[in-house]
Amino acid sequence: MLTLDRPARKNALTFDSYAEMRDLFRALAISRNVRAVVLAGAGGNFCSGGDVHEIIAPLLDMEPAEQLAFTTMTGDLVKAMRACPQPIVAAVDGVCAGAGAILALASDLRFGTSRAKVAFLFVKVGLAGCDMGACAMLPRVIGLGRAAELLYTGRTLSGDEGAAWGFFNTICEPERLLDAATTLASELANGPAAAHALTKKMLHSEWALPLDAAIDAEAQAQAQCMRGNDFRRAYEAFAAKRVPVFEGD
Repeated sequence: MLTLDRPARKNALTFDSYAEMRDLFRALAISRNVRAVVLAGAGGNFCSGGDVHEIIAPLLDMEPAEQLAFTTMTGDLVKAMRACPQPIVAAVDGVCAGAGAILALASDLRFGTSRAKVAFLFVKVGLAGCDMGACAMLPRVIGLGRAAELLYTGRTLSGDEGAAWGFFNTICEPERLLDAATTLASELANGPAAAHALTKKMLHSEWALPLDAAIDAEAQAQAQCMRGNDFRRAYEAFAAKRVPVFEGD
């Protein structure tokens, strides 16, 4: 299991940190040692998004091609998160804004606290809400109307409201947040890694498929799992009345 955190100062992102996280998640795609990821902030906040002085100010003076290169790179971070086979559990406390809200959204599961403050702030700086896949992902998590409200207004979603809307899977006390997220990630890491990877792949790839095509794709995926050794291990453990030990193959 791998736990990622960002430095303090409300965990603002820089040009380098976007690229570093993109490269890390790309590397996880071929990792055999990491089977689950916890994404957390430090100092009581998750992530405040792009640093105003280190990112927004320079963007004002960039040529159009440079601006597109930047937005493509930030989108590549989300693509890498979605493509890595490991489940990602976000532990969200305090500020979770802008690109930080996208990082939480792009995770597979989200644990929050009542003091979490989630905001898709792009409109507040004169930008569209369609940033890093927000317009594709957010409606699928909380519904189109609620997503439209957050993306048009940039208002803050509280932790408790986020749980009621389905953004958060669960709400924890702040002092228990990381332990709870880590416990779940550990449980997932001890599960059938190949099967989890296929579940993640199908969850994301079936968005654009008609139902019949999705059912056919899942039939192929499940048949692939049935050829794996973890499937046999699970049956043998069940027959022997013991807990299966999965090895990810």
